Amino acid sequence: MFSIKSALAKPFAKRVYKKIQKWAKHPVKTQEKVFQELISSAAVTQFGKDHDFVSINNHDDFVKRVPVRDYEALRPYVDKVVKGEDDILWKGKPIYFAKTSGTTSGAKYIPITKESMPSHIEAARNAILMYIYETGNVKFVDGKMIFLQGSPILESQNGVKLGRLSGIVAHYVPKYLQKNRMPSWETNCIEDWETKVDAIVEETLPENMTIISGIPSWVQMYFERLQQKTGKNVGDIFKNFKLFIFGGVNYEPYRAKFENLIGRKVDSIELYPASEGFFAFQDKQNEKGMLLQLNSGIFYEFIKAEEFFEENPKRITIKDVEVGVNYVMIISTNAGLWAYNIGDTVEFTCTDPYRVIVSGRIKHFISAFGEHVIGKEVEQALKEATEGSKISINEFTVAPQINPGEGLPYHEWLIEFSEEPEDISTLATKIDESLQKQNSYYYDLIEGKVLQQLKITSIKEKGFQDYMKSIGKLGGQNKIPRLSNDRKIADILYQKNLIK
Repeated sequence: MFSIKSALAKPFAKRVYKKIQKWAKHPVKTQEKVFQELISSAAVTQFGKDHDFVSINNHDDFVKRVPVRDYEALRPYVDKVVKGEDDILWKGKPIYFAKTSGTTSGAKYIPITKESMPSHIEAARNAILMYIYETGNVKFVDGKMIFLQGSPILESQNGVKLGRLSGIVAHYVPKYLQKNRMPSWETNCIEDWETKVDAIVEETLPENMTIISGIPSWVQMYFERLQQKTGKNVGDIFKNFKLFIFGGVNYEPYRAKFENLIGRKVDSIELYPASEGFFAFQDKQNEKGMLLQLNSGIFYEFIKAEEFFEENPKRITIKDVEVGVNYVMIISTNAGLWAYNIGDTVEFTCTDPYRVIVSGRIKHFISAFGEHVIGKEVEQALKEATEGSKISINEFTVAPQINPGEGLPYHEWLIEFSEEPEDISTLATKIDESLQKQNSYYYDLIEGKVLQQLKITSIKEKGFQDYMKSIGKLGGQNKIPRLSNDRKIADILYQKNLIK
């Protein structure tokens, strides 16, 4: 028996689908319109005046006047906004600051304006509606849904509220979903992650959970606690659990583990949200990549990752991107970020419509020997090497070993297994062969006897959780970098005796 809510979901989904098709079929025109609106709206701001926005008529003009910046370079402007000054990066003041933990900058304060906030909400909603439109599945909207997120408690900074993005978004759950939403407000406000997960387990166990959402590593922790408490698979505890929504990291390294914890396959939707904007969501179940949000007050530029650190790398717009090329994504937004490097690298899987996958971070790579290995390649190698086996992996990271005790340097893979391989050296060989196949630089270094085959180091059970706790980043939106160009993470794992 369908409720009024599920009966209305299909026509609503159809309406949203048609609306999305209007801009998706005219991508270049849509982006040009966004660009012109951004430039004309911000011409009156201090940033607009400093960069002569009134003289910008096209992308070439913009490139000449506005250099690519990261948070540190934009910080002099952001600091003025944080102090409470008006009309600095965008008209007036922001309505929120999304507080994120930066590596070099300490805490970052990313502005969210009244113009940019709606896209954070609508994109997540539209992802579910596109799924409904494609599959016809609607029954899950009558059940309970949970998003594992940060605390919704907000502080205030010179009259502007600030908190984690997921905590800010929690204030915008529509009224028609309030009764379905879990956990309770009180539980969501618990700061300590492990205490919070235990409380969520208690609250959700008796409920009809149909949608579960969050970063895979933290959802895995929730699933494991459920299993420990009941001795059952998650799919048996929640018989109507139909949809897993995730973002933040690639799901593939977790897929086998999740299917084992759930006990069956469930549909999934991938999202690409960030404090700086909601960039993309999966719009088709059987198509690779996520639909780039071209009509959400964000203007996109792309720089080939291999050229990024050159003196004047070429900045292109969507009309000139190619499928399969690794790009650094640069954004300008109606929250007042201009030619802003968010640090992510993406690849286009198709250009009709424009769909992307997140291939890694421009800072998260290994090139200690000139190999240019990126996140997508290590994830693909691990997937290929474990396919069809019983090997199950909780978490992993990769670091260079430049000065080994003996022999040639190598890549060290630090892996926390939930189901270990019978022979670790065979797994290492398979991963290495896949990596060589994908990355010609790595192949040349192995062939040229500059590097030896990668080595796997087993991490203790819950070792990565202990590592994250030790650096104060357990839970929330925090995640383990897949790979590093140094041994900072690896050294801490060794120092804290988290190696098996």
